[in-house]
Amino acid sequence: MSIPSFSSATTAEEVANAFSAEIKGKNVLVTGTSVGGIGFETALAIAKYANLLIITGYNQERLKLSEEAIKEEHPHANVYCLVLNLSFLASVRKAAAEINALPEPLHVLINNAASSWGDFKLTEDGLERQYATNHVGPFLFTKLLIPKILAAASPEYTPRVVFVSSVGHTHGSGVDFDALTAPNAAKFAIREAYRGTKSANILTAIELYKRSKGKINAYSLNPGLVYTNAFNNETATAIFTGAGFLDQDGRPNAAYAWKTIPQGASTTVTAAFDPRLNDKPGAYLDDCIVANEKIAPHSSDPANAEKLWDLTEKIIGEKFTF
Repeated sequence: MSIPSFSSATTAEEVANAFSAEIKGKNVLVTGTSVGGIGFETALAIAKYANLLIITGYNQERLKLSEEAIKEEHPHANVYCLVLNLSFLASVRKAAAEINALPEPLHVLINNAASSWGDFKLTEDGLERQYATNHVGPFLFTKLLIPKILAAASPEYTPRVVFVSSVGHTHGSGVDFDALTAPNAAKFAIREAYRGTKSANILTAIELYKRSKGKINAYSLNPGLVYTNAFNNETATAIFTGAGFLDQDGRPNAAYAWKTIPQGASTTVTAAFDPRLNDKPGAYLDDCIVANEKIAPHSSDPANAEKLWDLTEKIIGEKFTF
């Protein structure tokens, strides 16, 4: 098979077209698929070829808008809407039970949804909101779907789990284990919290492959600098304006390498379907290629990965079984 070269300018649709044979017949779940975000563009590209596309959101009305937009472009797409609030563990359990009740196996799980740049807030489970939404919720969701994911395995195919991380992980000091297990408003820092959760995504991907003993291929990735609906958040806009990434009017500063949303979603689709990654499980991708050298040391440290996994299992009160 001849695969075209990808770059920072490659779109999700171009990647999906290149890997259409890999997507056909597959059942795929993408979290966080609101119109105007990377998850939506990921889902839109995959919908053209997938056997079943499951999209999620915590808001039923916005989820319906996403479904309608996908169906408008791909009328024959098989789309299933799942209400999922990753910041609330009871919602995670309910959503996982709904998926586990479906007859189809799950070939690919894409953990895309994330909360960012918010003030300190505890969830109903007593977790800091960003760590809950970006790490603990996806961790539990993945754990509960493991039987459904393993059911997709065959001698020719290894199921995949993808975690959308960020280059922002390199600007932080890694996972704040105290913030994860004993959140404290007095010690909270918005940027560090977000960056720590993105480190957690990378560590989880590495450890998931390791603990599954090859039964699951897990990957993490950096989508790049993308102007998405996340900037509807005034705090995010203020932070990025202060750092110079946005102009004073809140629009992308052309001095930086901003990607369009379809370009930002391309690396996610690559991580989910590129057959060249079969022998590179646990890899971190950037601009659609393996870029493990870009992982900060604290986010590739096996000891950190193991510690994070064990602590998160204690938080959710369940252990992964493969």
